[in-house]
Amino acid sequence: MRAWMVALLSAAVLGLSGCGYNKLQQQDEAVKAAWSEVVNQYQRRADLIPNLVNTVKGYAAQEQKVLIGVTEARAQANSIQVTPEVLNNPEQFQKYQAAQGQLTQALSRLMVVVERYPELKSDQNFRDLQSQLEGTENRITVARNRYIEAVQSYNVTVRSFPVNLTAKIFDFQVKPNFTVANEQQIATAPTVSFDTTTPAVPGTPAPPAAQPPTKQ
Repeated sequence: MRAWMVALLSAAVLGLSGCGYNKLQQQDEAVKAAWSEVVNQYQRRADLIPNLVNTVKGYAAQEQKVLIGVTEARAQANSIQVTPEVLNNPEQFQKYQAAQGQLTQALSRLMVVVERYPELKSDQNFRDLQSQLEGTENRITVARNRYIEAVQSYNVTVRSFPVNLTAKIFDFQVKPNFTVANEQQIATAPTVSFDTTTPAVPGTPAPPAAQPPTKQ
């Protein structure tokens, strides 16, 4: 009797392995690990922002709109609870992604303002913070790319036959991923122009050049 139980158990293990269950488990854990690193780097950035804002405020207190924008964007990003359920909830994932994108854009606007204050740019504390922020942004990019790759591999497995049958049985669902459109939006730096002239409407002729005054 015991021999039969061992045989049945062995057959069950081989069956689960052959139908892709173990692969699904491995890739699911890989996605979770990659996501944890994304969240970790986003949190690292959030931790740097208060000191960065206070340093800028010391030299450019009049830039209240930009400073408040960064603070509010950070608060919005931190208000979203990052639970494991986010990875299986496209709506919550998109909400979290959008909040981090808004914070990225707010920081870009802050850096544009900094260019107007040479004294601030020469401050050692600010330069250290800027260096840490740039390093963190690079880590975020790497972490996001790793997450994208992990999710792509997992989603391909979930959708592939016959593993997709196992996925349905054990409720392994396709996971949301970062989108190309959002990546482009986040990567676009804000446009800054000091040109106060009104742009010409396409298709309209250019105004005539001013003529020198004629002598009387």
